[in-house]
Amino acid sequence: MKLLHTAYLSLGSNCGNRQANILQALQHIRARAEVDRISSFYETTSAEIPEQFRYYIVACLIHTDLGPEELLSLLKRIAQRMCRQDNIENAPHPINIDILIYDDLILNNEQLFIPHPDLPPRPFALTPLSEIAPGLLHSVLGQTVENLLTKFPNQSMTKRSLRPCLSLDAQTKQPTVPLSLSRAGVKNQCRNIQLLQDGKPVLFSARMDLFVDLPPDQAGVHMSRFGDVVEDILRRMSPEPMPDIESLAEQISRGIVTVQGALRSEVHIRAHAPLQKTTPISNKTSEELYTLIGIASTAGKQTRRVIGVETEGMTVCPCAQDMVRDYSREMLREEGFTPDQVERILAAIPIASHNQRGRGTLLVGSDVHIRAENLVHLIEAAMSAETYALLKRPDELFVVNKGHRRPRFVEDVVREMLNSLVDIFPDLPDDAFVLAKQENLESIHKHNAFAERYGTLGEIRRELRGEGQRAAAHTSLDQWLKG
Repeated sequence: MKLLHTAYLSLGSNCGNRQANILQALQHIRARAEVDRISSFYETTSAEIPEQFRYYIVACLIHTDLGPEELLSLLKRIAQRMCRQDNIENAPHPINIDILIYDDLILNNEQLFIPHPDLPPRPFALTPLSEIAPGLLHSVLGQTVENLLTKFPNQSMTKRSLRPCLSLDAQTKQPTVPLSLSRAGVKNQCRNIQLLQDGKPVLFSARMDLFVDLPPDQAGVHMSRFGDVVEDILRRMSPEPMPDIESLAEQISRGIVTVQGALRSEVHIRAHAPLQKTTPISNKTSEELYTLIGIASTAGKQTRRVIGVETEGMTVCPCAQDMVRDYSREMLREEGFTPDQVERILAAIPIASHNQRGRGTLLVGSDVHIRAENLVHLIEAAMSAETYALLKRPDELFVVNKGHRRPRFVEDVVREMLNSLVDIFPDLPDDAFVLAKQENLESIHKHNAFAERYGTLGEIRRELRGEGQRAAAHTSLDQWLKG
């Protein structure tokens, strides 16, 4: 690993979009150095300099593995790339980059002087440098930058606020059509999040959808405020990660209601999560990935939370298997086997069928805490067989045999998920929300098979107990979140 050096640079521009020029140069510098600190933008305001040629100047601290001559060569190439023309005398410059200080080096040759020879008498370089490193020592003069600035005061430097002057936010204006919106916000915000797993912080890659309701007298939502809430919460999570994804969704949902001034917010988070699995025969361990889902909706002081997972497994078609069984029965009879022998053979061997890779989803909304990993196992158990990232040949035989012994329609998988949930979590209240769905990627058909059931746990329990007739309507996730 190369040793990193510390250098302070001055960047100036006095033509074109001066702010954009400096930011573009910094972007090029970042390709070969770590930019640690950047000063405010300053403008030279001397009456002798026409306004259109006044410099914007910043100072920055970088860490680089380049030597001083290599760094100078890089900065010259950047300036040339940005159309600086050194052969025209007194021409305005899109960018000018100087090395002010490099470590504590003292260098004096034909190409490079370090510290920069004009640094003490150039307050327009000292001013921004003093902002980011007031105690930095000049290796030749033995004085700090702050002290040097007091000896060479500059009355022609002004700190610039480069934010545009904005009138009233367009979002707060009256819309042309005064109609409220159920949801407005942002989708697919990608962030890294930290959650506790087995008591340890684990980093997850997540996607977030963030919404609020919008009143009829407001043109739009403040999009940047969604990001503000997320970034603030993620910063606070750094030392103390959230215990689970639904708690994170709740925190963001509550924050959004506050900053947007909304009556209701809704947050959906999806993250890829690891799960250790062991193959059934060879006892090999591999890491599987499933999708972790956290949903929260806040209205006033009340927040409703949902935990969920998506994972994959295998299903075997019962219909095709029945046809293969009937065909095999006729073939065995034609070969001279007795009816009793035929049935014994068919019972002893797995019957062929086409199979599918299935993706199951299970959501549970309740104040009762449920581990996401438990829901993964419920989904896998509802399918014909689970799948693995790593399979040795004995494991492959086991999975195929198990799957063909347990053929399941897509509808069967959904019903098995819910039936198992009711049995295994009797402590879940009747007003808890559940959603189970399964989508099978068919192997011999051009379509996917799909089934879904949602509702309160009380609705599902009553049906499973045979109490009353089929419900005319099932409580949806949106209805449950709204309370």
